[in-house]
Amino acid sequence: MLLTIEGMQVRYGKQTALKITSPVTFEKGERIGVIGSNGAGKSTLVKALLGLVPYEGRVATRLKPEQMAVHMQFNEYVSTMPVRCIMETILNTKIKEDKELQDLISFFDFEQCLLKKYNVLSGGQKQKFTIIMVMMQKAELTFYDEVTSGLDFETRQKLTEKMVGWYRDKEGTLLVVSHYYDELEQLADKILVLDQGSVVACGKKEELFQTYCGRVIFIMDNHEENRNLMNGFKLLKAPEHLLAIAAGDKEEEEKIVSILIENDVNFKRSNSDIEIMFMNAKERFYKKAGRKE
Repeated sequence: MLLTIEGMQVRYGKQTALKITSPVTFEKGERIGVIGSNGAGKSTLVKALLGLVPYEGRVATRLKPEQMAVHMQFNEYVSTMPVRCIMETILNTKIKEDKELQDLISFFDFEQCLLKKYNVLSGGQKQKFTIIMVMMQKAELTFYDEVTSGLDFETRQKLTEKMVGWYRDKEGTLLVVSHYYDELEQLADKILVLDQGSVVACGKKEELFQTYCGRVIFIMDNHEENRNLMNGFKLLKAPEHLLAIAAGDKEEEEKIVSILIENDVNFKRSNSDIEIMFMNAKERFYKKAGRKE
């Protein structure tokens, strides 16, 4: 066990921003994705774990503050110095003498940015710079809070792929806060779902999918013809423009596939869709609590 959250509650004035009643545990080497709507308590959780906001409850961990690193959603650096100087000053090293830093700069294709000033870097370049600074800490637990927020799709994809590649053979634990489902599909093996400050679900990605969606799901356009074709099968909560149909076993899966192919329907088969899992976990959570979302 690396860290356990027990009975955490964070208040801003009279408003409860985060309330975790059942223990939440992070293990060594896990890649934890934290997802939730705006105001769900994602960034508040990171700040509480780092001791940046007061909270009630207990965080049990053997980690010291210097064994944790964080990439916050908004970062600012001095704009009057070349990036190279900022990097060397903060890290207290010289690039030409630091093989690990050289490797990171090369891995993120950042060589051409070293002589630029921070304020002229693009959004993607700024994120690369901050990620390099965070990775150089070699922390046992690293927090990434909306690391690709505000970037275009192509830049997000490339940056996410770089992070996946870098951490593939690393032992450190990651906690990644994101509202991009595709990003967490690549980076996370465990998911913590937050909504309105409460823990909706927490567990291994595959286990949560099976709990809230079933063995496999089929996703297709939501229109009358497809709804009629799928009548009688389990309909899951999904974005309005889509139909998500659950198959509980292989026999039901084969039946659905046969119908869809016979009727020339374009569809996607998935056994790990985080967005659909997230929506159905929320629906079940509020239904069980007798509350509306």
